[in-house]
Amino acid sequence: MQPSAAAADGSKTAAGEGGKFETDLQRSWRQQQRACAVVLTVVVLMGLSAFGAWRLQVANMAAGSGVAAEFEAFTTRFGRSYSPEERDVRYAIFQANYRFVQAENAKGLSFRLAMNEFADLTAQEFRAGHLGFAGASGGGSGDARWGELPHLGTDRLNATAAPTDLPIAVDWPAQGAVTTPKNQLHCGACWAFATTGALEGAWKIASGELVSLSEQQLVDCDKVDNACGGGLMDQAFKYARGHGICTEQSYPYQAQSAACRASNCSVAMPPTAVQGFRDVAAYDEQALMHAVSKQPVAVAIEADQLAFQLYSGGVLSQECGDKLDHGVLLVGYGTENGTDYWKVKNSWGSSWGEGGFIRMKRGVKGSGQCGITSAPSYPIVRAERSAVAAAATSIVV
Repeated sequence: MQPSAAAADGSKTAAGEGGKFETDLQRSWRQQQRACAVVLTVVVLMGLSAFGAWRLQVANMAAGSGVAAEFEAFTTRFGRSYSPEERDVRYAIFQANYRFVQAENAKGLSFRLAMNEFADLTAQEFRAGHLGFAGASGGGSGDARWGELPHLGTDRLNATAAPTDLPIAVDWPAQGAVTTPKNQLHCGACWAFATTGALEGAWKIASGELVSLSEQQLVDCDKVDNACGGGLMDQAFKYARGHGICTEQSYPYQAQSAACRASNCSVAMPPTAVQGFRDVAAYDEQALMHAVSKQPVAVAIEADQLAFQLYSGGVLSQECGDKLDHGVLLVGYGTENGTDYWKVKNSWGSSWGEGGFIRMKRGVKGSGQCGITSAPSYPIVRAERSAVAAAATSIVV
C-alpha cells in the first residue's frame, strides 16, 4: 500500500528539522570550542606574562644583591664610613654608576671602566674636587701665558719632515724619567702635579737624577696661582725659575694650603735651573709627538666625563670635549691593536686607571682627544755641575 502524499511531506519535514537541529548543535559546539581556545590562550599569555615578570623580578633582585655586595666590598676596600642618611645617597649614586659601567663594558669598546675609588661620587661632585686647571683653551700668546719667563720658541713639525721621521713609540716612564703617579686628593691642584711632573722629567734628562719634587711648595708658595682652587702650569714654571723647587720628601703634600715653608726644605732644583719654556703649536698632533719624543710635556684636557672618572684600562676613545679643566703630563705615545694612543700620567693615585696612567686615542682631528693638543708646553732645564751642587743648599723664598 502506497503512503499518502501528506505522509511523505511530513516525513521530509521531520527529516529537515532533524538536520537543522544537528547543524545548530554542531555550530554551538564549534562556538564553544572557539571560546575555550580564546580563554585558554588568555590564560597561557597571562601565565607567561606572570612568569616573565617573576623572572625579571628575580633578575632585578639578583642584580640588586650584586650591586649591594659590590658596594659593601667598595666601602671596605676604600675605608668609607657614612651616616645612615648619607649611606642611602651614596648607594644610589654607586648603583647608577654600576649600571653605567656594566652597560659601557658590554659594548666591547677599546677601553674598560671599573668601580674605582670615585664610584660613589656624581660627575658634578668629582669635578668639584679632583680637577683644577684654570686656564683658557690653546692658541693664545705664549708670552701672555708665561709672563716674564723667556719664550724659547714654538715646536712645529718641519715642513719637510714626514711622520716616519718620528719614533714609532715613546715611553718616558719606561726610561726612568717619570716618578710614580701621585694623588691630589680632594684639592684642585692638578696644575701643581703637572708642573712637578714636567720639571722632574726635564731634570732627569738634564742631570741624570730623578727626584720627586714638592707639589705642596707650589700650593703654599706660588701666590699667583690659587692653591686648591686651581692654577696654571705656566705660572708655576715661572715660580720655579725664580725660587727653586724642594724635594717632596722634605716638603710633603697635604692637600690643603698653608703658610709657605720653603726656607726649611731640601732643595732639588736651584732657581737657575729653569731657563725658559717652549710652546707646542696648538692642534698639531705631529708637533706634539715630536715634542714628547724629547721630554715629558705638560698638557691640559677636559676630564669631567664619567668615562674618565671610572676609567680602568685600554685606550679611551669616547668623545670627551675640549673644555680644558685638568692639567696632566704627557709621557709618551704608541699603538695597540691598530689603535694609536697618547700615554698620560694623571694625579689621582696609582689605583686609578692603568697604575695611575691613562691611554687616550691619538689621531682625533681638531683639538685631539679631550683637547690634548690645545695648549701643550714644557720647560727648558739646564743642569750644569755647579747648578746641581747648588741645588743642595739654595732656595729663594
